[in-house]
Amino acid sequence: MKVKSNGIGDIVIILIMAGVIVICLFPMLNLLARSLSDPQAIINREVSFMPVRPTIESYQYVFRDPSFSRSMYWTAVLTVICTLVSLGITILCAYPLTYEHLRGKNAISTLIIFTMYFGAGTIPNYILMKDLGLLNNPLVLIIPNCLSVFNMIILRSFFFGVPESLRESAELDGAHPFTVLVNIYLPLSAPVLATLALFYAVGRWNGFSDALLYMTSAAQFHPIQLKLYNIINNLSSVEVAIQEGSSASTPAASDGMKAAAVMFATVPILVVYPWLQRYFISGVSIGAVKG
Repeated sequence: MKVKSNGIGDIVIILIMAGVIVICLFPMLNLLARSLSDPQAIINREVSFMPVRPTIESYQYVFRDPSFSRSMYWTAVLTVICTLVSLGITILCAYPLTYEHLRGKNAISTLIIFTMYFGAGTIPNYILMKDLGLLNNPLVLIIPNCLSVFNMIILRSFFFGVPESLRESAELDGAHPFTVLVNIYLPLSAPVLATLALFYAVGRWNGFSDALLYMTSAAQFHPIQLKLYNIINNLSSVEVAIQEGSSASTPAASDGMKAAAVMFATVPILVVYPWLQRYFISGVSIGAVKG
């Protein structure tokens, strides 16, 4: 006997997820409204999600700053380089650990996982970067964080899920381990690699603490988040000075400029998510058909 479902449960889940998405969008909508609001509306606290008198003055201020655009371009290049390097190192670290006959496999895994829970700290890391001559060097934004142990464990677990018979049959035909990796493991790992690429890209795009510590005198290599941090700090200093001088127009303008700068630095990375969504769907489908 077949029971026909009325789909009420699916509708409830869809409504809950829609509500969660709307709640998550509130901060972004607030920033967008502030960036498009004129200074007088901010002063009078008339900012809403649909500005009554929208203006692009704040965005014009941001785009007129050549250093901001240059920082955006440098961050995009840096993100691509870091993502490719990190994916390569993650693959080369995870793949050998799938071989049972690898000598010292347990010791290597223990040492790698040890670094996941214990770190030297900020001062020892700074001294190390100084001794290596990486201070104010763009390589300091790439090398220290090129491998995430957590992401490596995810990829290694996925490699373990690949049927052993595929590798054995390829090795019987004379395939080299690197050939097995390129022709068998990597094509099957496209969804998880896309996910890890997104993790690495978002982490690098949002990162600024390493540049703040190690790139003190190389402003041309400041990523967008550090540039945004400096802009907000400078505008806050102007705001305090103007408030002490009993003026109300510049603080409102700086508030809109902060929102415009944040939007300018946030929207590009949000564009990546829809492009990678198909890989997430493929990953779910692969996990669903496994026996």
